[in-house]
Amino acid sequence: MSLLLDNQFKELPEDKSVDTKTFLDNVSSLPSFFDCFGSSVFSIIKKDLNGNITKIKAVYVQDPAKYATLQNILEAEREAHKEWPKVGATLALMWLKRGLRFIQVLLQSLADGDRDENNQNLIRINVTKAYEQTLIRYHSWVVQKIFKAALYASPYRSDFLKALSKGEEVKEEDCMANLRTFLVNYTATIDAIYEMYTNLNAELDYTV
Repeated sequence: MSLLLDNQFKELPEDKSVDTKTFLDNVSSLPSFFDCFGSSVFSIIKKDLNGNITKIKAVYVQDPAKYATLQNILEAEREAHKEWPKVGATLALMWLKRGLRFIQVLLQSLADGDRDENNQNLIRINVTKAYEQTLIRYHSWVVQKIFKAALYASPYRSDFLKALSKGEEVKEEDCMANLRTFLVNYTATIDAIYEMYTNLNAELDYTV
């Protein structure tokens, strides 16, 4: 799973703090994940991820020492803005974590062996599961229609796994092993960010 393992996430420290620079370095490669779908329909998620990563970087580079961890950023913005949490990097990270969770649920579904009984070589069931568990509640009816149309543009499972392997012919069991390896620290990081938003009461629930 070269595309994912090229930027493997590291194990979190005991306090579950997420180092900002390391996190940004890791997630910067993830928008290209959506190129593996082979359809421009998924570019809306890729564009959203890229935009939010850029916004977080813009804040971080202003003072890397001050913003050493993601929680440092949220706490600093909470002190500086009356409109918090609907501001700056806090808002960008809120949406970014949802896109990252979409990837996580999709990959976990593949790793768990979820398959369409009518067509074993489709990943539509995996993409649908990921969308329904992560993004659909934040999308308006119009955006939901776009995504539901995108489901039918989902690639074949074999083509998707090959794209994740950068076009190399890799045995499916090896792909799944690499995928599970990637998911360990990736999932822990996403979970930690969600927990941070809960603890800081920074989560917002509105549709776009």
